Amino acid sequence: MKGVLLVNLGSPDSTDPKDVKRYLEEFLMDERVIDMPKWLRSFIVKGIILRTRPKKSAEAYSKIWWDEGSPLIVLSKRLTKQMDKLTSVPVAMAMRYGNPSIKHGMETLHKQGVTEVLLVPLYPQFAMATTETILVLAEELRKKHFPEMQFTNVPAFYNHPDYIRVLSESIQQHLKGKEWDHILFSYHGVPERHIKKSDITKSHCKIDGQCCMTESPAHQYCYRHQCYETTNQVAKYLELKDGSFSTSFQSRLGIDPWLKPFTDKTINNYAQSGTKKLTVVTPAFVSDCIETLEEIGMEARHEFEENGGEEFHLVPCLNDDEAWVKVLSRWIDEWATAKSEN
Repeated sequence: MKGVLLVNLGSPDSTDPKDVKRYLEEFLMDERVIDMPKWLRSFIVKGIILRTRPKKSAEAYSKIWWDEGSPLIVLSKRLTKQMDKLTSVPVAMAMRYGNPSIKHGMETLHKQGVTEVLLVPLYPQFAMATTETILVLAEELRKKHFPEMQFTNVPAFYNHPDYIRVLSESIQQHLKGKEWDHILFSYHGVPERHIKKSDITKSHCKIDGQCCMTESPAHQYCYRHQCYETTNQVAKYLELKDGSFSTSFQSRLGIDPWLKPFTDKTINNYAQSGTKKLTVVTPAFVSDCIETLEEIGMEARHEFEENGGEEFHLVPCLNDDEAWVKVLSRWIDEWATAKSEN
């Protein structure tokens, strides 16, 4: 029997600093998030970050928390519920960090008799700290607890025509009747070393402004290339003029080199240089979360207006948008049918 496991990033169980600390520790101690020797990662996370950040992060979560709980969890549940209604196979939900865990999601499917699982990391672009860590943990859990299960995973869909279409039309619908001067595509940031570590050619990725535009097998796992390609394909679909859109990266941590340009500085620069009406899209996420709702929707909005901007439009993530649900459902049913015919 076949089934699907949708996996998103995760969230603290509540806005209590203790729950936030527990979540941050699980997240930041992941060797694919902070890819340093364990002793050094432990010193940085437990000795420095977790001493101060949980309280600050808890305050940020409190600003965006819904009555039903974490927006990311609530929206992921809604997506799962809609998918389960439309697809021909069982659909379960899991989070890489926090609850419900990937093990819990696998157990949910296992109890329904599922032995063939389509693993769907809910990230359009591939990255070590997102897709790869999900695939690695899921395989470890499969071998240890569910050896009879077989996994197939949905590859990065950053350039899939269906995804580009629903993302573009979502932006178009949100901006209907609104005026804007510029559209900024803001993606979650990663350290530059992650890009080079993911380079299967071991020589192509130089982050020099040219390598991402030059055809290479490395692009299959290059987060930076995939982000720029998402932007370019959406811009092409929407027929945006050159200069009316750009790409940036948010949520950096530490002092190591991270992907540039930085979203916060980019937004401030636009405001200071006379851009009055700015639209921000966050295509690294399919579900709204603290990075979109608080970091962009509140902090970035405030900075833009403080520096002279007048109108700030944040385009919601796809969430449980009907068109997006239909696309995912079709992908799943195509997989289920293909597997049945083999």
